[in-house]
Amino acid sequence: MKNRIINMNPGVTVIGAGPGGYAAALRAAGLGANVSLVERDKIGGTCLNRGCIPSKTMKTAAEILENLGRAKEFGINCGKSPSLDIRRLMEKKDRVIQTLNQGMRGQLKEQNVTILKGKGFVKKHGLVSIRHADGSTEEVQWDRLILSTGSEPGGIPSIPYDGERIISSDDILNLTEIPKSIIIVGGGVIGCEFASIFSAFGSSVTIVEALSRLLPLSSVDDACSKTLQREMKKRKIAVNLNSTVEKVDIKGERVIVTIIPVISEKNSEKKNLKPVELETEKILICTGRRSNTAGMGFDNIGIKLDSSGWVFVDQHMQTGAEGVYAVGDMLGPEKVMLAHMASAEGLVAAENAMGKKTEIDYSAVPNAIFTIPEVACVGLTEIQAGEGGLNSRADSILFRTLGKAQAAGELAGEAKIVSDVETGLIVGVHLIGSHATDLIAEGTLAVKNGITLKELAETIHAHPTIAEVMVEVARKALDE
Repeated sequence: MKNRIINMNPGVTVIGAGPGGYAAALRAAGLGANVSLVERDKIGGTCLNRGCIPSKTMKTAAEILENLGRAKEFGINCGKSPSLDIRRLMEKKDRVIQTLNQGMRGQLKEQNVTILKGKGFVKKHGLVSIRHADGSTEEVQWDRLILSTGSEPGGIPSIPYDGERIISSDDILNLTEIPKSIIIVGGGVIGCEFASIFSAFGSSVTIVEALSRLLPLSSVDDACSKTLQREMKKRKIAVNLNSTVEKVDIKGERVIVTIIPVISEKNSEKKNLKPVELETEKILICTGRRSNTAGMGFDNIGIKLDSSGWVFVDQHMQTGAEGVYAVGDMLGPEKVMLAHMASAEGLVAAENAMGKKTEIDYSAVPNAIFTIPEVACVGLTEIQAGEGGLNSRADSILFRTLGKAQAAGELAGEAKIVSDVETGLIVGVHLIGSHATDLIAEGTLAVKNGITLKELAETIHAHPTIAEVMVEVARKALDE
């Protein structure tokens, strides 16, 4: 096969065109670099093609279905019961992906970024080899290298995916039929989002979570988890906490899932419980993600990985190899595995690759969880504030106290602000309810810029809006 060498004279090479790599490529190009962007699959990475965007298209369909279901409440007669055409929804999802993909390609072209499709391999310092689908290769010389190779669904070794009955979060985005029943293993962000979506679609949904609450993340407030579980119960989503899957048996068209309790000091009474067998049409595994760093030649230039394959970087996003930076999911759970964080890291990496001295800041990273209702948070929880020795207080307001929530019939939800008692500084904001993922932007601005309760309370908010919950909880925290 033909071997081609590309001399970037010198330049910045980026491996991986997800949110981190894409942002890094554009920023480096904007700073005057000759940039080559290597991607083995599609521009946009997991977020655009197998994550954020397709799942949110499906979530929009779920919300429309739910709203049509309560149309009579507002005097609207829709006739027969609404139903979902899953094939047409998937076509819509694909069109959205294609539109955004073309837009990203247009921006890269406008900035003169060279897109190279193939799998990148680091041969040595200053040289990346790219293998194309047809077997041909080409080599790119680089002066600075930015890695953004992402992650993939982790799975459970004892329950391997088959793509049909036992599926991943990638597989579920391409279903052609709505399953009558689905068991979701993992009550984290991805599992809870898909539980909300497929419950609205009409599936009988069961969640199996090994820990003691849904969304068992240190950044998510306990009250949000409890409210979400309550709302899921209203939607007839079965939630099995402190439970795990012992085995899965496929018998023809049936999938038999055996669930056993996870025994701890707090629930020792469960030790006498017997295994429970549940029958389902599909089982969705949502138990974390694994690194995409294997077999890419990183050891050829001395990049250090931990035992799980995640990459170590400093505050400048630089790896242990000179002139080599890494961003996004490949940094692992010790950092923040979110698309918008990858983009922020990509900007920092590009600026440092071009000679600047920019440091990453993880102090105010919003988390947006697209369940029904939505969950969002930024900054410290009550528990974290206490563990950090901060003299803090936490105040909350229910969404149902708002005029807009009553008018829209969107009553479920709560806003909580964690603040410093002495200074009134807002150190954490936690939301569950309608439009929470949009409202968290104000909370992020407050935490990032050291806004006080008084400053927030004195900021006039439009009425009637859901955003008024922010000023109301600030006033409560001021004992007004």
